[in-house]
Amino acid sequence: MGRLWIMGCGDIGRRVAGLYQMQARQATGWVRSAESLQLGSVQGIEMRRGDLDSGSFFPRAAFEGADIFWFAPPPSTGFMDTRLRRFLLAIQKAPRRIVLISTTGVYGDCQGRWIDESEPLKPDNERSKRRLDAEKALQEWGDKYEGQWIILRVPGIYALDRLPLARIKRGEPVIKAEQAPWTNRIHADDLAQIAKVAMESAPANRIYNATDGQPSTMTDYFNQIADYAGLPRPPQISLEQAPRVLSTGMLSYLQESRRIRNDKLLNELKIQLLYPSLKEALTVF
Repeated sequence: MGRLWIMGCGDIGRRVAGLYQMQARQATGWVRSAESLQLGSVQGIEMRRGDLDSGSFFPRAAFEGADIFWFAPPPSTGFMDTRLRRFLLAIQKAPRRIVLISTTGVYGDCQGRWIDESEPLKPDNERSKRRLDAEKALQEWGDKYEGQWIILRVPGIYALDRLPLARIKRGEPVIKAEQAPWTNRIHADDLAQIAKVAMESAPANRIYNATDGQPSTMTDYFNQIADYAGLPRPPQISLEQAPRVLSTGMLSYLQESRRIRNDKLLNELKIQLLYPSLKEALTVF
């Protein structure tokens, strides 16, 4: 059994490491910030700190036969994931398998249709285009070095400690229910178990939609959380009003609508979700 690396060991990485800790297997987490280093160390994870953008300090021997979770995001600008490309160039054929977290944003706007992994890829924004470049880089690495890879296309991630309570308390508006686009999500603990199963037992070179398969609108999402927290539901505005009120980031999400199936994930990986829907998760919380 090779070494286990979590590159970009933030919240999801620490959850994955925790699953392995329960099996007495230690992961090594790679982070950029002192805060992330401290959080991982407190959990008992073996931590390393470095700047992935410099890319000159990846000792190939350390990754020989390794299982690598690549959770590090791409750079914040441009159309390429230069971080992942630099890393793959440095380590070459050393790892056994790499599991990459990508985004369902690579599908672009599907006008609310139900889609699966066969949907053509047409990302609409730079953020999603960088993620698609990461997917391509990983597949090229696999072709060149016969390395195994798994790509997880992930929608919005939520958990009890990641709920947008501050936004709701501020009374920030949402789009009218009848105009709101479809969105998809996955609980952080479910994403962690999906990533672990993908590393351990998924057929090589597969792509999965890592979603709970229960899409709703962003408006419904905020309303459910407000009800759960005993807060007033957010005020609603029209799509026409949105550009004058909402942030650029929020507006970019409103420009895409899709409902994403997870049949392949459930059937091939035999995943049993801990939180099959937001409603059930909030009931458990």
